[in-house]
Amino acid sequence: MELGMVGLGKMGAFMVERLVRGGHRLVGYDRDAGAVARVTAVGAEGADSLAALAKKLSAPRAIWIMVPSGAPVDDTIATLLPVCSKGDILIDGGNSNYKDTQRRAANLKSHGFQFVDVGTSGGVWGLKEGYSMMVGGDKPAVEHLRPLLETLAPAKDKGWGHVGPSGAGHFVKMVHNGIEYGMMQAYAEGFAILKKKNEFALDMHQVSEIWRTGSVVRSWLLDLLSIALKENAEMSGIAPYVSDSGEGRWTVAEAIDLDVPAPVITLSLLQRLTSRDSDSYSDKLLAAMRNQFGGHAVKTEPKK
Repeated sequence: MELGMVGLGKMGAFMVERLVRGGHRLVGYDRDAGAVARVTAVGAEGADSLAALAKKLSAPRAIWIMVPSGAPVDDTIATLLPVCSKGDILIDGGNSNYKDTQRRAANLKSHGFQFVDVGTSGGVWGLKEGYSMMVGGDKPAVEHLRPLLETLAPAKDKGWGHVGPSGAGHFVKMVHNGIEYGMMQAYAEGFAILKKKNEFALDMHQVSEIWRTGSVVRSWLLDLLSIALKENAEMSGIAPYVSDSGEGRWTVAEAIDLDVPAPVITLSLLQRLTSRDSDSYSDKLLAAMRNQFGGHAVKTEPKK
């Protein structure tokens, strides 16, 4: 089967390589010519524009979009429509908000196009391990893409599934990432407690390795944490700044809309926001209030 891939960052490029290895024909486009050159080096064909990419694919085309959520997805779709044909399938494999996906699907359907949303997990490890994919959209379009999805997945019948109509794939991926926030926060806090217990001089990497086998807290995240601790147990040179790509915020907002209590996911999101404030005004106010009501000492900042 053939596929066009738009957006050849690390994840997109690795997906292209996995599909090429699986015997599929791939045509890739990215605004970065170097990214296109990298996928042609592993057996894909390159295109220097979206129009050129569409021209190299036979109808009905399948074009997978791997660009940042929001306006970049809308802009890509708007550029593709004039060079595509009715019946073509556009796939959003990025981390779009499911409400945007529902809007796009309805608009594309009115113009005779099919739209499939694929919440994709696996990151840079997907090339080797396969990708977990949560797929939303009309069944005929998903079935048409089955050979591609089976190649990308860890196994033909594992790690992927058609979870519902348009938007469902991105909704499930959104909640998946919200859970990921909570799991990561729990690991981080637990290891921080272990490290703070100076009298035991615990080996963080050793502990992570013990927990990886037989423990109820074992997971792939713990496997990755163990690798990180082996490489840099003190986390030297790493700034305490944690980004988020949006899904955690969307998950918390959805939980509020649905009246579902989600304190762990919510607090893990707030912790990420806290990590970005190196000069926290609220923390200073907390210290000042403790000083006012209890006479607790206030640490002063060094003069600049």
